[in-house]
Amino acid sequence: MPWLIILLALFFNFSNGFFNGYWFGSLSHAYPISWFWSWQFIVGIILFFIGMYINISSDQALLNLRKGGKKGYYIPHGALFEKISSPNLMGEIIEWSGWALMSWCLSAFSFALWTAANLIPRALDHHRWYHRYFPDYPKGRKALFPGVL
Repeated sequence: MPWLIILLALFFNFSNGFFNGYWFGSLSHAYPISWFWSWQFIVGIILFFIGMYINISSDQALLNLRKGGKKGYYIPHGALFEKISSPNLMGEIIEWSGWALMSWCLSAFSFALWTAANLIPRALDHHRWYHRYFPDYPKGRKALFPGVL
């Protein structure tokens, strides 16, 4: 992996961490208890945990492809991998979109937006790579969102 990618990833995460931390630590007012019963919080926290589950379970499925010291690349199967090439990236987009909805603030929204702006092109490139590398790659699979993209 090129150093520039690592440095840009660090910058991205430090910046988002700073802006979210600064917002919640210095700029925002405390959320009232009633916020926990608002539609934004309820839908947001549900999306956050669904996205987290999809992200973690898909990453684990990818790690399991190399279990037992296997080398090389493999077509992942099972769960959302039957419908899309990058369920882990979809899960992360859902997760941080849920955070933005749950928090209902500009810093969280910008984090979700920049996460999607980073991960959508990555997923499309990953999908094209699968089709180039594996001639028998399932033609019906989409890149990121089942039936859409």
